Amino acid sequence: MDSFSILVVDDNKDFLKGIIRNLKKKFSSLDIIGSDSGEAAVDRLKTETIGVMLSDLRMPGISGQELLKIGLEMNPLLCVIMITGHGTVETAVKALKKGAWDFLTKPVARESLYITVERAVEHYRLSIENQRLQALVDQLKPGRRFMWQSAVMKQLQKKISAISVTDYTVLVTGESGSGKEYIARGIHELSKRRDAVCHALHCPAIPEQLLESELFGHVKGAFTGADRNRDGFFMSADKGTLILDEIGDISPVIQAKLLKFLQDKEVKPVGSSISKTADVRIIALTNQDLESKIRQGTFREDLYYRLNVLSIKVPPLRRRKDDIPLLAREFINQTCRELGMKPMQIDPAALGYFSSQPWPGNVRELLNYMRRMAVFSNGRTIDLGLINRVEGELEPDSGADRNGRVSYKEAKKEALDFFSKNYLHTLFTDTGGNISEASRISGLERASIQKIVKRLGIDMAAYRQPV
Repeated sequence: MDSFSILVVDDNKDFLKGIIRNLKKKFSSLDIIGSDSGEAAVDRLKTETIGVMLSDLRMPGISGQELLKIGLEMNPLLCVIMITGHGTVETAVKALKKGAWDFLTKPVARESLYITVERAVEHYRLSIENQRLQALVDQLKPGRRFMWQSAVMKQLQKKISAISVTDYTVLVTGESGSGKEYIARGIHELSKRRDAVCHALHCPAIPEQLLESELFGHVKGAFTGADRNRDGFFMSADKGTLILDEIGDISPVIQAKLLKFLQDKEVKPVGSSISKTADVRIIALTNQDLESKIRQGTFREDLYYRLNVLSIKVPPLRRRKDDIPLLAREFINQTCRELGMKPMQIDPAALGYFSSQPWPGNVRELLNYMRRMAVFSNGRTIDLGLINRVEGELEPDSGADRNGRVSYKEAKKEALDFFSKNYLHTLFTDTGGNISEASRISGLERASIQKIVKRLGIDMAAYRQPV
């Protein structure tokens, strides 16, 4: 059973029993309870955890409008669905503006009841999860490096902890943007070298002729422009850690010199005949297949084994989707601090959308995406409407007024279409465009899926696997 209940409130006892009976058939995992007055409903709200409440608008004593206000004061996450007769739809719309989730008109069609309550239940669940994630973010201490909650990353963290207490060289592999440097810095902060410096050098960004000087230093007169002696990264990181990013791109000459350092811990500045000793832990990062490069003759096998004493393979973000909501929250908080903005909230439906995306650019792509959300937001919430606008999905004549506002009906349609399009994209990608398999997984009839595909203009040929 879920840890929350659905409360139905109506002074018409027969109608109340009918709604409860229907909901129990559909939502067997939830406790469905009823109250025949606003006063009784308030008592329920005080003593039980209510996630979704359906309430008649017109009741003697405490009305539906008053109950809405009381319920949201007790639990701001509560999803309230107002039930109204046709003559009071305008009043129900006013209730929406005051925080109601949705409304239904009497007589209530069973299918409309199921769809509306199902969406409210899912929204409440996501809201609770959202709240939990924010609490996790708030509890993070300044020195704590790791931002994840997925099983695969928790398992990886055990490996990181074991590696951190050693002083061996580490090779961290993984796709671009997957967080390799983040993990490397975490290893340093957990190690006995944590109080010493940790330098990171992006090797491909420095021309070969300068990379040797950057790493090993140089003496005055060693080359044009060398007007003074200069220590390189190895000496400046003495007693600390040096992170070498994209190690697979360094030249054979630098590979040979790096191998020499790893063997002897000696540093010979460019232009000098005198070697110095440096106590530096090396953490090398790459998104390339070094074993393949060895077979091609572009990377030294002996250097590979010197670097690969201990290894960590970072999974891509699409393999650890449970981390996405937590990362999204941290990144939006971080961006708001950078921009001097007030903290922003993320709508649960938006978090669900983020978790459904493949993120080929991994953690770095998600960070940049949240920065765009913050920059282009004109409010304090990231929701599906904002995502649509930023991604250019909405047409200029979408029904918005000159201030960019749309009607409730239009906004609801846009959100549903947006969700359907992305849900089916993931579904068809996983099933290779097989409608029968998609129907089995989603629980939708084949005919329903085909109607949605036609309405949204989805090109099924793009998903079908070549024979």
